[in-house]
Amino acid sequence: MAVQVWSVDPRTGKQRTGAGPDAGPVATEATSEQVDAAVRAAAAAVPALADRAARSRLLRGAARLLEESAEQVVATADAETALGTPRLTGELARTAFQLRTFADVVDEGAFLDVIIDHPDPDAKPIPRPDLRRYKIPLGVVAVYAASNFPLAFSVPGGDTASALAAGCPVVVKAHPDHPATSELCAGLLRRAAVEAGLPEDTVVLVHGFQAGVDLVRHPLVSAAGFTGSIPGGRALFDAAAARPRPIPFHGELGSLNPVVVTEAAAAERAEQIGTGLAGSFTLGTGQFCTKPGLVLAPSGADGDRLVAALTGAAQQAPAGVLLDSRMRDNFVKGAAARAALPGVTVPVAAGAAEADEQQVRAGYLLVDAADLAEEGALDLLLEECFGPLTVVVRYDGAASRDAVLDRLPGNLTATAHLGAAEGAAADGPAAQLLRRLTALAGRVLVNGWPTGVAVTGAQHHGGPYPATTSTSTSVGATAIERWLRPVAYQDTPPALLPPELRDGNPLGVPRRVDGVASA
Repeated sequence: MAVQVWSVDPRTGKQRTGAGPDAGPVATEATSEQVDAAVRAAAAAVPALADRAARSRLLRGAARLLEESAEQVVATADAETALGTPRLTGELARTAFQLRTFADVVDEGAFLDVIIDHPDPDAKPIPRPDLRRYKIPLGVVAVYAASNFPLAFSVPGGDTASALAAGCPVVVKAHPDHPATSELCAGLLRRAAVEAGLPEDTVVLVHGFQAGVDLVRHPLVSAAGFTGSIPGGRALFDAAAARPRPIPFHGELGSLNPVVVTEAAAAERAEQIGTGLAGSFTLGTGQFCTKPGLVLAPSGADGDRLVAALTGAAQQAPAGVLLDSRMRDNFVKGAAARAALPGVTVPVAAGAAEADEQQVRAGYLLVDAADLAEEGALDLLLEECFGPLTVVVRYDGAASRDAVLDRLPGNLTATAHLGAAEGAAADGPAAQLLRRLTALAGRVLVNGWPTGVAVTGAQHHGGPYPATTSTSTSVGATAIERWLRPVAYQDTPPALLPPELRDGNPLGVPRRVDGVASA
C-alpha cells in the first residue's frame, strides 16, 4: 500500500491539506521499483546532456520559470518552513542566480580543464606521446535536499544546478519538511528541460526515507550530494562506500563554526562584537549551517563588556519557529542538556517559548576555557546544537584559547575578530591564529560573521570532516568539479578525438596547449 506524503505547517504542527485548499496528500513515498524506474529514466537522459548549449538553456530557463512562479513558490515554501516571505524571496533570488551562474560556467567551458601536450620525441627523460586531457560527466547524480534551505540547497539548489551544468541528470530525494515546495520546483525544472530540448526526466523527484537509501545504492547512480545531519549523512556516506562499486559522496554534515575574539578586538569594540554575535547566531532562528556555535572571548573587563552586550541583544531576540517539531524537540532537549553540564552558566536561557508551544527562544551559555580544554564531561559543548544557541568560552591568554581550538573537529567556517593593528604583522600572533583556524575550516573570516555564503567563483563551502565528507565545495562555480572525472587520450587519430580536444579548437573552449594557456 502506498505511503502518503503530507505537507505540515510548522507554525501549528498540523498537516496542511496539500498544494491547494481542497487537495489531499502531496505525493507518495517511492517504492524500490519506483526508485529504480526514476534512476533508469534519468540515465536515459545522459546522451542528450552532452549538448552544452542545451544545458545552458535548461539552467537559464529554470531560473526564469522560478522567478515567474515566485509568488507561488515563496508562499508554498513559507507554509511548509515558516522561514518567512522576506527570507524566502531572497533565497529564491539566490537560487535563480546560482542557476544562471552555472549557465555562464557551461558557456565559458573552462570547467572542462582541457590540456593538450603535443608529442615530443626528444623530451627527457623519456619521449612524450601526444596527450589530450579533459573532464567528462560522471552520470546520474543523487541529490538529498536540505531542510533549512527549501530552494537554494534543495530541488533547484546548488547541487542540482552544478550537476546539470556538468552534464549529469539528477534524481532528487525530497526533504520531508517541504514536499509541496519540492514538487512545485521539480515541475518547473522538468518543464525547463523540455523547453531546452532535453528529456523531461533530466530531473526526477522521489520521496521517502527508504527511497533515499535505495537511491545511493542504485548501480546507475554515479555520485551523490547531501546536506543534513551528521548521523544521516554518515549513514549514506557509508552506504556509498560499501557498494560493489563505491561512488563519491559529497556530504555537508555539521559544523560549530568557531569564532575567536582577540583581546585587542574586545578592547576596541566589545559591544559591537557582542551585538553582532547575537544577530548572527539567532539569524533564521539559528538554522543556518554557518551559525557561530562556539565563541572564544577573552576574560577580563573587555570580555565582560562583550558578554553584557551579547546578553542584552540575545534577550531582545524574538522567539521563532523551527523547521519541524522533531527539530524543536531536539533543540529544547539539547539546550537543556548543555545548560545542566558542570561549570556551565546560563546568562540567557534557550528553550521552549512560553507563549507558543511551537516556538523556541534564543540563548547562550558561558564556560571557562580551562574546563573545556581536556576531554571530559563538557564534550557535548563541542557538538553542534541546531537552533538559536551558542556557547561563549572565556579564555585567559593564547595558550588557554589554543587548547580549546586544538579539540575542535572540522568546520565549514572559522572566524577571527582582530584589533586594528593586528593585521599589519605578517608573522605576528594574528597570522599564527589564522594558520590555526585554516587547519580547522574551509572558509576563514576576519572581522565578520559567517552566516551568509556568497555565490562566487572564489567561494568554498566545505571543510574537514565532519563539516563535509570530501574536500569539495557545494557553493560557487567550482562546485561543478564534484560531478566530473578526467580522461586522457594518447596518440588518438584526430577524427576520433572529442571536439574539445581537436587542434583548431572548434568549440572555442579555454585550453592549455603545450604549457601555454589559450582560447
